[in-house]
Amino acid sequence: MDQQSYEAGALNFNLPHDVVSLPTGGIFYKNKKKSVKVGYLTAKDENILTNINSRDSNESILQSLIKNKLYEHDLKCEDLLDTDIEAILIFLRNTSFGPEYNLNLNDPKTGKPFNTTIILDELNIKKGKVLPDENGLFTTKLPKSGFLVKLKPLTFGETVELNNQLNSYPTGLSAPFITWKLSKQIKEINGNTDLGHIATTIDTLPIMDSKYIKNFLKENVPSLDLKKEVVSPSGEKVIVDITFGVEFFRPFF
Repeated sequence: MDQQSYEAGALNFNLPHDVVSLPTGGIFYKNKKKSVKVGYLTAKDENILTNINSRDSNESILQSLIKNKLYEHDLKCEDLLDTDIEAILIFLRNTSFGPEYNLNLNDPKTGKPFNTTIILDELNIKKGKVLPDENGLFTTKLPKSGFLVKLKPLTFGETVELNNQLNSYPTGLSAPFITWKLSKQIKEINGNTDLGHIATTIDTLPIMDSKYIKNFLKENVPSLDLKKEVVSPSGEKVIVDITFGVEFFRPFF
């Protein structure tokens, strides 16, 4: 980290902040931090949320917001996993507007709209069944090819990078998004860490294996349980997914 960034981070420690526990427990980071210092939203941050260009992506807006609020010298927001980013976003929203999250839904039985409220500070953490090694890598055997692979979950910065790649891809052409994503997730195949070998293997990887990798990481990376069950006026149960984007904050502006 350069001196300017370090000094900016040191200055932030003098601002009001709190400690946010990370759903991953820091097991994927070199410093193994289980929690991070996060500042409260201010009028300056409100400017980011209220002056949004339609061309700006949710990722770039949230990246700017969290960069201003993460008060850590040795952990950048780009290095965090999405699930830890989500915990920080919930903290920022809860401490600024309260934990009540109002949703407009349709009753599946009558088709009529209804309003419901979810309490965001009641979310549970889902733990995986498989633990990563000391380097934050999972080892698993792919079901179709039989390859023994080491996998890493994507960081927030890598997700932003992939989406930027996708958005800048020539119109009319099919972007190899799955290949790009797998190249960042697969770090070793049958003991071979050569990037060229991994890239060549990914090109011939059966679809069953790529879907397995997606589901394996989803199931084993510790994360917030973002599914909530609500009951509609007709008595029907509705499962809703909490999503993160500009609208997560924008209704208040």
